[in-house]
Amino acid sequence: MWTLQIPGWKNLQIEYLVFDYNGTLAVDGKKLPGVDSLLQELAHFFEIHVVTADTFGLAAKELENLPCTLKILPKENQAEAKQQYIQKLGAEKTVAIGNGRNDHLMLKEAALGIVLLQEEGAAYDTLAAADVVCREITDALQLFLNPKRLIATLRG
Repeated sequence: MWTLQIPGWKNLQIEYLVFDYNGTLAVDGKKLPGVDSLLQELAHFFEIHVVTADTFGLAAKELENLPCTLKILPKENQAEAKQQYIQKLGAEKTVAIGNGRNDHLMLKEAALGIVLLQEEGAAYDTLAAADVVCREITDALQLFLNPKRLIATLRG
């Protein structure tokens, strides 16, 4: 379990990282540079999950050599399905990272929600539900390797 005390905010005790795929770990179905090595490193501390609608149908192939659990969702009620996934894991032990409108409920539900502003941009609902905004996935992943960055951003 990865722990972090953030003065004036909360104490995090995180077991799970849950990601959207497209717009988060990938753009146009292809994983972004730097994702593989960072996820490999973070897998020593967290159980990694990817929950996606898999718009381009490439998630399984792109993630096949990474230490993660992939869940492909049906086209309907994706936001609710992602929220339920977080609840099953234990929202209080989960970080959720995404950008799309169908990610807003999981970011709101999780102990820590991170929204990304990459090539696809971010849906307003998801931006409003997030605790932290990052430019790129590598920036977000580096927060867990350099936790004082999270403290600096979130302390009260």
